[in-house]
Amino acid sequence: MSIDQKIVSSPWPPVPPRPTMFQRAPFLLQKVRGVKWLGVAALILVLGGFWYVNHRGITDQPRSARGAAAPVKVAKVERRDMSVIERTIGTVLASDTIQVTPQVAGRVQQAFFKEGQMVKKGDLLFQIDPRPFEAALAQVRGQLTKDQAALEGARRDLKRFQALLSENAISQQVVDDEAATAAADGGIVEADQANLQTAELNLEYTKIRSPVDGKTGPITIMPGNIISVTGTTTNVNPLVTISQIQPIKISFFLPQTDLPRIEARQKIGSLLATVDQSDVGGANFTVPVNFVSNAVNNATGTIELRATYDNADASLVPGQLVNVVVELASIKNAITVPHDALASGPDAQYVYRVAGGKAEQIAVTVLFDDSKNVAIQGNLAAGDDVVVDGQLEVVPGGNVEIVRGAQAGGGGRNGAGRRGAQRP
Repeated sequence: MSIDQKIVSSPWPPVPPRPTMFQRAPFLLQKVRGVKWLGVAALILVLGGFWYVNHRGITDQPRSARGAAAPVKVAKVERRDMSVIERTIGTVLASDTIQVTPQVAGRVQQAFFKEGQMVKKGDLLFQIDPRPFEAALAQVRGQLTKDQAALEGARRDLKRFQALLSENAISQQVVDDEAATAAADGGIVEADQANLQTAELNLEYTKIRSPVDGKTGPITIMPGNIISVTGTTTNVNPLVTISQIQPIKISFFLPQTDLPRIEARQKIGSLLATVDQSDVGGANFTVPVNFVSNAVNNATGTIELRATYDNADASLVPGQLVNVVVELASIKNAITVPHDALASGPDAQYVYRVAGGKAEQIAVTVLFDDSKNVAIQGNLAAGDDVVVDGQLEVVPGGNVEIVRGAQAGGGGRNGAGRRGAQRP
């Protein structure tokens, strides 16, 4: 068989012919149609974006500017006396803090109280082993008895020698020597008596008692330990610390700008501090301020004041932080509005007064703001309605709708202040 015959009879299939342009026409038509629809979709997106940009400003305008009534909440203007107060944080201080230290060395035998317990002045707190001090006391007493006997003998001899001298039986020198002996023995007895008092005191010091009424802290040297006393008691570690908390002091600081009002109130005896414990479920109480510092803190520009509270229920403890309100003056017959009604503009502060379904912007001057109510001066009268919520939707002269018991259309004092700052 020839080579040409082998190629013709090969089992491989022949290569198919390429399609003509007319045979590919349906496929090309489908591609053109897909590109057309993509262009239409892109055109729709462009037109939609153009419409949104041109109509967004209308929807962003407050309702009152578009003719709709803005929903707001209102409160009444009041005319009443308003206290000028300062709010600050106070720190509770112990009236006295005593570190109970030992005055004699020895082994601590027993503690007679529990840590954190209230104790009275004179209560027994600790017992130091008294036996060495009892032995020292007995020794001093024995020495005193011996020296007292020697003194009595010297005095009797002196009397006999003086009698003999009157009869010229002995010389004056003998009498003088015996008198000196009696005087020396007298000095020894006096020293023994002083040593006796010291020994009695040392024995008494083995019973450590509370020097004040107060609350005990943790025991720093437990029973069983041996304590040593060298030098002064200030160099000795305390056994326990007692804080006197009945009464207790409350320390707080006020700005130095309040000094004239503080001094004026102090002169008439009406400088009072109210401790507000409502946030922790406690009862509020008012106490007189009985201390004003004699110097202003240069670093903070404040001056320290203190008030004393009896703390009968021991509810306050040293180091505790409390809210303090101090009344420094009073504004008589003041026009007052809620704090949330006040807004700030570029030139002045203002409120919105509602009358006849419209909002009127009234410029005001703030006399005092206690963060809840504001004493102001302005063209307002008692009984006027002022906006306290929903200021973001309000424009001067715009329509408003008063809502009751529901959240208004947005914006409290902060929101109103931001919008007011943008208006001329």
